[in-house]
Amino acid sequence: MLFPQNISKSGEWVDRLFYLGLILTSIAFVLVIATLIYFLIRYRCQANQKAYYTHGDSKKAIGLTLALAIIVFFAIDINLAVHDHFAWEEIWGRATNAKNPLQIEVMPEQFAWNIRYAGNDGIFGTADDVATINEMHIPVNRPINVALKSKDVIHSFFIPNFRIKQDAVPGLVTYLSFQAVQTGQFDIACAEHCGLGHYRMRGQLTVEDEAAWQKWLAEKSDENTGTENWGWQWEAASRESN
Repeated sequence: MLFPQNISKSGEWVDRLFYLGLILTSIAFVLVIATLIYFLIRYRCQANQKAYYTHGDSKKAIGLTLALAIIVFFAIDINLAVHDHFAWEEIWGRATNAKNPLQIEVMPEQFAWNIRYAGNDGIFGTADDVATINEMHIPVNRPINVALKSKDVIHSFFIPNFRIKQDAVPGLVTYLSFQAVQTGQFDIACAEHCGLGHYRMRGQLTVEDEAAWQKWLAEKSDENTGTENWGWQWEAASRESN
């Protein structure tokens, strides 16, 4: 097993695409090396043999080159492109149209993850918002839509167990979607070198059942920690149009 355990509904598509690429390129690598070894032995230097020089511009050489290029293009490139299309559609196309998604805002900065939930009014930037640092809680089996925008430099929001990664850029709101199928605690990492404290920019994602998540959110609501104006609003219409 090359990756951490996948607990995302769409993570298997990423794994499948990776292993397909690994298998196809491994087969191509073995064939190329085997052919190279064959030619090294078949056309090795022998006594009283005169060297033959060619520029590789004969019709036979050009035809062989084109044939190999077409085989590689369709066997590897087109194959991966087709599977990538279905993976992209599963991860992004269907996720953006999911019903009853939980919307979360993430604003990273050197060197922490600021995370915010809308309160009972369902609107971000109001007094009942819930804000945490390096702590994200989500309910299992519910679609999650995250809006990202960096406070300072470029960061990269990365959850290995979900096979998702998205850059957070200053001045630009980016999005990602995912859905957990298993409860537990998982790491949130920054996959972009964002400064001297990059190594300690780590958060924790807790996946729990709906009742436990509602209880946690209610407890955090009592702290009134989410009144800060982050300077940007959730752009649901813009997201749905992408």
